[in-house]
Amino acid sequence: MSITLVAALGNPGRDYASSRHNTGWVVLDAFARKLGLGWKQSPQFEAEIARWDHAPGRTRWLIKPQTFMNESGRAVGAMARFYKLAAPQVVAIYDDLAIDLGLLKVSVSGSAGGHNGVASLLEHLGDGFVRYRLGIGPKPPAMELTDFVLGKFTPEQHSLLTQKIDTHVSGLELLLSRGVEPAMNQLNRRDAK
Repeated sequence: MSITLVAALGNPGRDYASSRHNTGWVVLDAFARKLGLGWKQSPQFEAEIARWDHAPGRTRWLIKPQTFMNESGRAVGAMARFYKLAAPQVVAIYDDLAIDLGLLKVSVSGSAGGHNGVASLLEHLGDGFVRYRLGIGPKPPAMELTDFVLGKFTPEQHSLLTQKIDTHVSGLELLLSRGVEPAMNQLNRRDAK
């Protein structure tokens, strides 16, 4: 079952544009740019979407829900139902503070781990979607979770993320072209370059 819907989780609006919580959008925007895809507003799905005809007769969709993080599943679930997609045909790209900044991990099940966007996906889509988890950690012990994920990267962190964007985009290409197992084998190594 091939991946048909690529969903990045984030928050709409200028205030959130460079927050840690929008790392998924940053990566999907870079991916769309590389493919020369344009975003269109879709009121039907409460999202920005991009159509990618990646092979003759084969279309993939990119989606950035505009529902705010905590309701991401509403938009992704609506689009998945419209195109009759099962959860394993969906990949969700999102920030994960349990993973160090610059690293990423691919997985296919588990709890929301305190991530409200993932909790919303589990509610509206069910488990089994592919998780493309982008490290934003570690969180300073004294800092509140909300302040951390909605905060902006330090200049040093932003520089590191910028250096890693191409790697994150290449990893997504690997996942979409080769499938989950090869992507996990290559990308989940702690020293993945």
